[in-house]
Amino acid sequence: MKILILILVLLSIFSIFIGVKDISIWDIPNLNKGQIHILMLSRIPRLISIIVAGFGLSICGLIMQRITQNRFVSPTTAGTMDSAKLGILTSIIIFPGSSTLTKMITSFIFALAGSFMFLGILRRIKYRNTVMIPLIGLMLGGVLDSITSFLAYRYDLVQNISSWLQGDFSMIIKGRYELLYVSIPFVILAFIYANKFTLAGMGKDLSVSLGLNYNQVVAVGLTIVALISSTVIITVGRIPFLGLIIPNLVSIYMGDNLKKSLLYTALLGAIFLLFCDILGRIIIYPYEIPIGLTVGVLGSLIFLYLLARRKGYEA
Repeated sequence: MKILILILVLLSIFSIFIGVKDISIWDIPNLNKGQIHILMLSRIPRLISIIVAGFGLSICGLIMQRITQNRFVSPTTAGTMDSAKLGILTSIIIFPGSSTLTKMITSFIFALAGSFMFLGILRRIKYRNTVMIPLIGLMLGGVLDSITSFLAYRYDLVQNISSWLQGDFSMIIKGRYELLYVSIPFVILAFIYANKFTLAGMGKDLSVSLGLNYNQVVAVGLTIVALISSTVIITVGRIPFLGLIIPNLVSIYMGDNLKKSLLYTALLGAIFLLFCDILGRIIIYPYEIPIGLTVGVLGSLIFLYLLARRKGYEA
């Protein structure tokens, strides 16, 4: 735990001093007005948004995997993100010129509905193995994405909706990231419900026999996932693989007790996302690679590794 916190602190300090405007740690005692503005208006908000998004999406993936009893389910493989994107487009069509909060609420409603739809489909399928379940989620996401693309083309909103396809922190400044704070109480709620999510991961019959209100716990879990996912996609855009690979990496070493692994999952998610952001900013410095691309490349490699050894740790 201490090592993860130390790594996060070091990466955070490194992140603050990376940018086109040259600011070093040695300049702190003698910062001028322009340098202070850059730190307060851009780099510190960017750092906060990365950490909050990393915490939230990693926890979302962990909750989804416990509820579905499958290690390869996450908001990106269960149709949640695609549902949120459809919600954003619907908000743009029905409420032109609507506020970011309105888009977030609409996106949250669609994300929650899509998550429940995914679980509803799973309950009607008898043959359920490790790979089959995420494939169903990907197919559901593909259908929703096709509907989104059709509506965007129909209403000449392709460019509007394309901005949500790939995560990017380069546009994060003060006044454009604060909506992420909405997810913090739900991250805390995830810690409160940690033991109940662990019980729910044992299956409906067993958890009910132990006195758990299974349907209520599932509803709380999906609400947490939908709201955090919608706030991240509204603020930053879509970030692939994060909620899929991080919980798996932690569970390999920490086991399946959600309360025990939740904080490690959150910290590792923030570290991984921050590392990918720093990498994207230094590869072609002073230009920048979107976070969605760096996370996608590194995440896909880790995902292939997890697939190769899944027989050793699958439930």
